[in-house]
Amino acid sequence: MNKLLTLFMGLLLMSISFQSFSQMLVAYVCPPCNNQCDTLSFDKPGVCTHCGMPLVLKNESKDKLSPTRKKIAFYLQDGIEILDFAGPLEVFTYAGFDVFTVSKTKAPIKAQGLLTVTPDYSIQDAPKADILAFFGGSSNAPASDPDVIKWVQSQQNIEHYFSVCTGAFVLGEAGLLKGKTATTFHSSLDNLEKSYPETKVLKNVRFVDNGNLITTAGISAGIDGALHLVAKLNGFDAARKTAYYMEYDKWTPGEGLILAEYNPYKALANVDNLKLYTGTYEFNNGSKIQIKVSEREKGLYAIVRDRNYPLFFTKENTFTDANGKETITFIRDRRNRITGYTLSQDPKVFHKLN
Repeated sequence: MNKLLTLFMGLLLMSISFQSFSQMLVAYVCPPCNNQCDTLSFDKPGVCTHCGMPLVLKNESKDKLSPTRKKIAFYLQDGIEILDFAGPLEVFTYAGFDVFTVSKTKAPIKAQGLLTVTPDYSIQDAPKADILAFFGGSSNAPASDPDVIKWVQSQQNIEHYFSVCTGAFVLGEAGLLKGKTATTFHSSLDNLEKSYPETKVLKNVRFVDNGNLITTAGISAGIDGALHLVAKLNGFDAARKTAYYMEYDKWTPGEGLILAEYNPYKALANVDNLKLYTGTYEFNNGSKIQIKVSEREKGLYAIVRDRNYPLFFTKENTFTDANGKETITFIRDRRNRITGYTLSQDPKVFHKLN
């Protein structure tokens, strides 16, 4: 009996040790953001507690794309405009997408004649993507290259096509703009309209969403289009958190033409309802906190010591911070007036002052 008990305990300890060892092998890290958290590791998935970026597996690389995250192929050509692709790259990376670069060959390309970029893949060995993205700056090269256009047309089960600036011409040559509404760089609008008469070309719009195809105006407008695509796929709060992280303060949600059936901004909290939460409240150590509404962003901000912290609506009277770690719950009296709030990490009631 004692021998059996000893054997059982030994097997149990071995099992626990193996599980502990296995857990040690799994580590999550913050994607490089040039902060101190670049050197930290975490034992669970989630967001970085320092910068708020989504954590990734330590050993994940572009050669081992995540099976769960959306994969976006950025087609890059020699002479490409830097901000055309760098802006959306920042958006999609922070929002948790897998982005990889593709060109006709793996030879390094020069962006605007300044920045050397070595593509991850050529059109011969690029992995399957969920989203194909094209950008301006010498875009006539891929648009007039039969091999590139054939590659675009051969891609199966693409969920979304995305273009910035004159990258729309690549989509046009592939026949993807036929019967669609599109936009492009301001000085190329007439050329786009002339080249693709079956496409309705719009001026003075940041982006056009046809459903599975999004085109944007030039250069910086790609950031707006990318944030819109994040809002479509991951929800408005994910896009707002991304804009906050990037300090893209001028973002106006939905500032484009949305022809798609799904509009991620229709379900947003009514701004007039959000105004009910505004005012000055008590805060820690006798200080005060102001709650204000941003009509442009359609959201609340908590202002603490002259710093703005966005609050994200979860349900009536309840909001979270950008990292989702702190929950603020507003309290109402019998007359339904807001009188204060509580924090998830502090049960104390902080009263509304005015």
